[in-house]
Amino acid sequence: MRVDVERLARASVKRLASYKFHLVHAIQAGQALRSIEKRRGKLAPHVCRQIESYARDVFGDAVYAPWLRVYAALNGAFKEGWIPDNYYGAVVVPRTKGSYGKISSLKSASWLIFGDESFPDIGYLANGLFYTTQNTVISGVELQRTLFRETDRIAFKRDASAQGKGVFIFDRKSFDPNFIQSIGNGVFQTFVRQHELFDRFTPDSVATLRFTTVVEPSGVISLRACFLRLGRAGETHIQSGSEVCIAVNRSTGELDPVGYLNDWTDVREHPDSKAKFSGVILPAFDSCVRKVLQLHGKVPFIGCIGWDVAVDMHEGVKVLEWNAEHNDVKFGEATQGPCFGDLGWEHLRSGRGLAPHARLA
Repeated sequence: MRVDVERLARASVKRLASYKFHLVHAIQAGQALRSIEKRRGKLAPHVCRQIESYARDVFGDAVYAPWLRVYAALNGAFKEGWIPDNYYGAVVVPRTKGSYGKISSLKSASWLIFGDESFPDIGYLANGLFYTTQNTVISGVELQRTLFRETDRIAFKRDASAQGKGVFIFDRKSFDPNFIQSIGNGVFQTFVRQHELFDRFTPDSVATLRFTTVVEPSGVISLRACFLRLGRAGETHIQSGSEVCIAVNRSTGELDPVGYLNDWTDVREHPDSKAKFSGVILPAFDSCVRKVLQLHGKVPFIGCIGWDVAVDMHEGVKVLEWNAEHNDVKFGEATQGPCFGDLGWEHLRSGRGLAPHARLA
């Protein structure tokens, strides 16, 4: 019998990639769980058994149990309907977005797709050429005049930048077109002067609201989660390794009294400024919600999108970024979820679990 070596090789590579993907998530979830249990106590054995059974019965494999344990530990109980972050990445993302989700990693595409003034884009670098938002090619000298015409500070974000990496802040003196070209493709944005409320928490970097919107089976687009991301003292922009996250009430725009550090340590105030979260209602929240729902309506073929939105000093809505690939759902699920229980995502799986050697839970 003839052996298709190429097909076997592709299958092996795919299995290895799947194993690595779930291993990384198991490690991250394990670290989070240990941090939470150190302060809140161990999950009860019967809850662990319930989670293990649920992961196998609903999602097809116990490899999806680690994030469910994290959610349960933070809430003190297990809730049906939670979506594990690795199930979201492995099953939901490819089935509800396909290749369309990759568009968001190309920063110069945002203006072409949305054409919306809420994006603070003022120029692009693509394949060695500088462009205006009207797709006019300009020189490095013209670029500098264009970028600093109405601002003295700009941000540059590389394509596919994430977790605060690939973000650079420049002023007139530090800006160097040659250096920019060495970085690679990306977008130039006006540096947002944030609303004074956010300066109470962190004046050094721009606070952002992370909105998660979905397309429901009926075609209606709805908001499913929201949290505030704050940087730390001395940082020019938010970085995932040090950020402070606080859940936001989706109806009122009010901050939850408790926020979380990167290691899931709970805090009731910003660790640097000592500004408390309790009782804070965010400015222009309803305007932010309307804007992300409107924008998602322009790309309804992408099932779920994460939006990073800032509010400027005049309460203007500024969409700094959108993530249509594996946007973070674990924080929303842990603090506000189940957020997606009515969407039928648990039925997207093929019904076949991972190979025995790939089981990590």
